[in-house]
Amino acid sequence: MSFDLVLRSRRVVTPAGERAAAICVRDGRIAAIHDYHAVDGQDLGAMALLPGLVDTHVHVNEPGRTEWEGFSSATQAALAGGVTTIVDMPLNSLPPTVSVEALRVKRRAAAGQCHVDVGFWGGAVPDNLADLADLHAAGVFGFKAFLIDSGVPEFPPLDPADLRKALAAVDTTFLIHAEEPAEITSAPSSARYADFLASRPATAEQRAVADVLDAARATGARVHILHLSAAETLPLIAQARRDGVRVTAETCPHYLTLTAEEIPDGATQFKCCPPIRGRHNRDALWAGLVSGAIDCVVSDHSPCTPQLKRPDVGDFAAAWGGIASLQLGLPVMWTEARRRGHDLAELVRWMAQRPAEIVGLTGSGRIEVGADAHLVAFDPDASFTVEPAQLRHRHPVTPYAGRTLTGVVRGTWLSGHPVTPEGPPRGRLLTRTDV
Repeated sequence: MSFDLVLRSRRVVTPAGERAAAICVRDGRIAAIHDYHAVDGQDLGAMALLPGLVDTHVHVNEPGRTEWEGFSSATQAALAGGVTTIVDMPLNSLPPTVSVEALRVKRRAAAGQCHVDVGFWGGAVPDNLADLADLHAAGVFGFKAFLIDSGVPEFPPLDPADLRKALAAVDTTFLIHAEEPAEITSAPSSARYADFLASRPATAEQRAVADVLDAARATGARVHILHLSAAETLPLIAQARRDGVRVTAETCPHYLTLTAEEIPDGATQFKCCPPIRGRHNRDALWAGLVSGAIDCVVSDHSPCTPQLKRPDVGDFAAAWGGIASLQLGLPVMWTEARRRGHDLAELVRWMAQRPAEIVGLTGSGRIEVGADAHLVAFDPDASFTVEPAQLRHRHPVTPYAGRTLTGVVRGTWLSGHPVTPEGPPRGRLLTRTDV
């Protein structure tokens, strides 16, 4: 049989683990998987072949705040980092994706710019609860809601009553930023990270997650806890699953690799919400990831202009809370995962397979017959030092500057086509009905 592409590697990472294999592609999909020596093709040797990563938590910000980030720059960064599918958050673009028309505006802005496949989340806010079903029918993959101030006025939070109304409105995945406002205090104007951290304690996440789980129990809804940073929430999630609640949870590379103890005064590039916590908490999050209490690892890529990080004063209270890491998530995670004794198959499950399953992208995130031929050649032993100027995010602001990381993306294929950030955009705009 003829194929459009054959890639051979001694380290093909499949859902069953690593194996030597030849991956055969036809019409953009994996048509066959043969033994390594069975067919001729491009030989990657000992370089690992991974499925393209799936990042379901990306703030692209276009249109409206394109000076923060945009579809071209964000998807080039994704491609450079081995991410072949992203799902865009409904904020901080203007308008936010809270109506069918706003979704059309966002899709028009993205058209022709995307270097990877892009899907879209909708937003659930107090004024659009009656419109969620129509927005879902228009193709969003689910809805994001805040229980606390989102940081932008056009995307207000839901109170407990509105949360339950939203969960009952449509049977889909609801992504929840779970922090309890009553547990959070105003951070003082300060360059000390400890002052900011104290303003957003772990109890804020505990209480909010408990409330979300109670609402899911009452409505039967499917909920997903976003950017989980407090390990104290893990027993609540585990018990809810035992009770039959449909709940999944994510965390992010920065919570699994960075610690509060190492953040210097004034280093606002480390600010995010919820905050990076202490070393023992980081270790407990790793235990939760390994046990399956945490399902997946995604970036929460939330960039802004450098000025909004307030490097002039180093004030954590005044700085925008968000970490831009879309391009670096794979090597950041691999560096720490390998140090802790984990393998590439686990990394792929956390960063490709499980995110794809949660969002319903059944053709992505795995190397198997019938899947999209989104593939990444990854050198797991090469190392590099993070130079911000070499990042493809719109702004070179990162807490990983100067760090030595292990793992380098050497090649990427999108639907079987070799692609580079410098090349023409080949990404598709995805809707829920496409998959």
